[in-house]
Amino acid sequence: MLADQIAKILLDKGAVKINPVEPFEWTSGIKSPIYCDNRALVSFVGAREEILNGFLEKIKEAGVEFDVVAGVATGAIAWGALVADRLKKPFCYIRPEPREHGTGKQVEGFVDKGVKVLVIEDLFSTAGSSVKAIAAIRAEAEADVVGIIAISTYEFEKAKTRLEEAEVRWWTLTTFTAIVGQLEISEAEKAAILEFASDPSGWWGNQK
Repeated sequence: MLADQIAKILLDKGAVKINPVEPFEWTSGIKSPIYCDNRALVSFVGAREEILNGFLEKIKEAGVEFDVVAGVATGAIAWGALVADRLKKPFCYIRPEPREHGTGKQVEGFVDKGVKVLVIEDLFSTAGSSVKAIAAIRAEAEADVVGIIAISTYEFEKAKTRLEEAEVRWWTLTTFTAIVGQLEISEAEKAAILEFASDPSGWWGNQK
C-alpha cells in the first residue's frame, strides 16, 4: 500500500521523527509528538525515486489532466521539478509572497493564461501556504488548478476545511495515521499519539 510504503521511507530516513515523551515545540508554541521535514528526502537517491514514483502513481490514480506542474516554495520546488521532468511538462514555482522588486511576480516561470495546473506540495499542516499558492497562480495566470498533491498530512481538520473552501481537489501520498501505524509500539500508545491530529493545541496538556 502506497501510504504505508511512503510512511516507512519518511521514518527510515529521519524526515519524520516521533517523540510523545519529549514533544517538539512548533513556532506557534504547540507541543507536537511529530516533527516532519520532507525537504531532507531529496538527499537520498533511492527514497527520492520511490517518492517520485509515488507522486506519479497518485497522479495516474486521480486521473487529472494538466498542462503545467507548479511547486510550492520552498519545500516542494524540487519535487515539482522532478514530477514535471518525468512527465515532460512545463514547470513553475510559487513564492510565499510576491517579489518586492522587478515585476512583483509571485509565480516564477512562464505560465500561459488559462492553463490547467497541478500543484505539488511537500506537507499539509493547516494548508495555509498551500491555499495562498493556489490563489496566487489563479490570480496571476488565471490558471485552472486541477488539484494539489502533498507527500504527507498531519490530518488537521483545519487543512481539510481550507482546501474545501478553496474548491480544489487534493491528495497525499501518506498520512499521519499511516506514519504512526509503522511504529513498533502498543496500540494504546498509537492512539494517544493520534489524538494530536484532532486537538493539536490541547494535545500535550491532555497527555501530562
